[in-house]
Amino acid sequence: MARHLEHGRSAEQLAARYLTGQGLVLVASNHRARVGELDLVMRDGQTLVIVEVRSRTSTRVATPAETIDRHKRRRIVLATRHFILQNRYYREWPLRFDVVAVTGKLDAAEIRWIRAAFTLNDMASR
Repeated sequence: MARHLEHGRSAEQLAARYLTGQGLVLVASNHRARVGELDLVMRDGQTLVIVEVRSRTSTRVATPAETIDRHKRRRIVLATRHFILQNRYYREWPLRFDVVAVTGKLDAAEIRWIRAAFTLNDMASR
């Protein structure tokens, strides 16, 4: 596996451990759909949380969260629809889109959890 892919998977595992420590429950990781992939799907009480994990060793050019553009958000929404179609149990659950930004080397990373980083309404209004 390429080094950047290994780094990404490790950042996702780090984010999953962090969020689990905050009380969320892991439902799925790396859910693949033709339109995209969901890094983490978690439950926060009775809310389904779709988590995009972004990792950068440096923020000189952009922070991890700034790398999620409109196109990426759209792919996340489409992949979420796919997940819910496959997992109808969550069909009526409230939905939230979070971002976990991992900055620096993974053994001493700074983790920033951005709850409700974007909404379906944000996507509809653009």
